Amino acid sequence: MAMQVSGNYAQSRTNYAEKVKEKQAAEKAEKAKEAQEAKKAAGEKGSGRLSEPQDVYIHGEKSGKEPAGLYRIGQDEDGSRKIFFDDPDKADRLDNKDEPKADKDGKNPKVDGNGQGKPAEKCVGNTDKVDREIKKLKEKKQQLEQQIQSASGDEKKIQELKKKLTQVENELRQKDNDTYRKQHSEFSRMK
Repeated sequence: MAMQVSGNYAQSRTNYAEKVKEKQAAEKAEKAKEAQEAKKAAGEKGSGRLSEPQDVYIHGEKSGKEPAGLYRIGQDEDGSRKIFFDDPDKADRLDNKDEPKADKDGKNPKVDGNGQGKPAEKCVGNTDKVDREIKKLKEKKQQLEQQIQSASGDEKKIQELKKKLTQVENELRQKDNDTYRKQHSEFSRMK
C-alpha cells in the first residue's frame, strides 16, 4: 500500500506559522503603543503639579528628636536591648505627687528603674553549689583517667572506664559554662 503526501500540507503548515508570528508581532506593537500613550497621559497630568511628598523612614538617632510614641528601645542594666513603655498617665501622676520622703539619713530613697516609687532591691547571686558540682565532676574525670592508665591489661575494664569517662566529659561540657551557672545559681536579697 502506497501513501502519497500532498504538497499542500507542507505549504499550509508554513502559512500557519507565519500567520501566528505576524499576529504576535501585531499584539506586541499594540501593547507598546498603549504603554507609550499611558506614559504621555501620566506626564501631562503630573507636569502641572509638584511631586507629592512621600513617607521616609528616619532613624531615631539621626532625627535628634525624642521618640513620640509610647514605646522606645533602650538598654537594660546588662547592656542588652529592651523595649520600654512610657506611660503618659503615669508621668502626670508622678508630677502631681509630692517628692519622695527622705529616709532616716536625710537622703531620698533609691527608686527602681521602672519609676513605680518602690525602693530598688539588691540581690546577690551565689554559684557555690554549681562550682562544687563541677569540681566533683573534674575530680571524677581525673580518677577515671588514672584508672584507665593503671588497668592496662584488662580490655573489658578499659572499655567500661572509657565509657564512663565519655559520660563524665559530656556532663562537664554541659555544666562548665556561664549559661549553666546563671541558670542554676541561687539568688538572695540584700538588706
